[in-house]
Formats: sequence, C-alpha cells, structure tokens
Amino acid sequence: MTGDRPVHGKWFEELEVGLVVQHALTRTVLDSDNVLFSTMTMNPAALHLDFDYAEHETEFGRPLINSLFTLGLLVGLSVLETTHGTTVANLGFQEVAFPVPVFSGDTIHAETEVVAARESKSRPTCGIVTFEHRAYNQRDELVCRARRDALMNKRP
Repeated sequence: MTGDRPVHGKWFEELEVGLVVQHALTRTVLDSDNVLFSTMTMNPAALHLDFDYAEHETEFGRPLINSLFTLGLLVGLSVLETTHGTTVANLGFQEVAFPVPVFSGDTIHAETEVVAARESKSRPTCGIVTFEHRAYNQRDELVCRARRDALMNKRP
C-alpha cells in the first residue's frame, strides 16, 4: 500500500531489463467500443464507422477497430501487473506499430517487456523505465507494439 491505496504494480527496483509479464486480463473488442471511441475522439473516418463503406470500398470488408483504441487497450491491459499504484507519470511513446488490423470480435491479450531502466537524474525517489507492450489477437497475431517510457516510483 502507498497511503491507503493498494499497490498491484511493480516498483522501479522490480522492473529489471528483460522482465516479461504475461498479462492476466484479456478483452474482446466490440463494435460498440469502436463506434463510441471513434465518435468520442471526433474521428469521423468511414473506415471505422460505416459498415457499408467498409464492406464495399475497402480491402477489409468490415470496419477496422480504431488503432488508437487498440493502443489504449494494450496499455490498459498492462497496468495492473506493471504500473498500478507505482507510476508517477507516462512520459511518452518512442514508437507504435499496428502490423495486423483488429476487428470487432477479436479477443486481445498482452505482454510487456522491460527493455530499459535507469535512475532519474532529477528525482532521486524515481526511475525511468522503457516498456515494450505487445498485443495479440486470439490467433496470436501481433496487432500492436508500443515502446513507452514511464516515471516509476522506487520502493518507499
């Protein structure tokens, strides 16, 4: 616990380079997720919202799940076992790739690898960790890969 909140994530000292975490949570993506996310973020792309367009005018034959939803889902699936209650801030993404599209009905599972870690120069109670998050569909096809830097608390 930190304060009165439970901690499920890992402290900076526990996030050693090479650590790979297979995340327990999975999520089946629905049409409603895609429509809600796309409209909430003001993305009017027919590729995400227009079933007739997607069926007749694209190579996919059906709407694609918004890639930013996929990225958000990937990071969200990783939180409980990596950064829940132990992170100070997300510092940014170094790279993001979407090698295979996600469709409604796909069930996403994820893993995270610690690819770099160093003590913070400006905050002695923290370290900076680079995570590589990877999301896979139910066929174990890589659908998203993202490298993310996070400012992590050291163990109190």
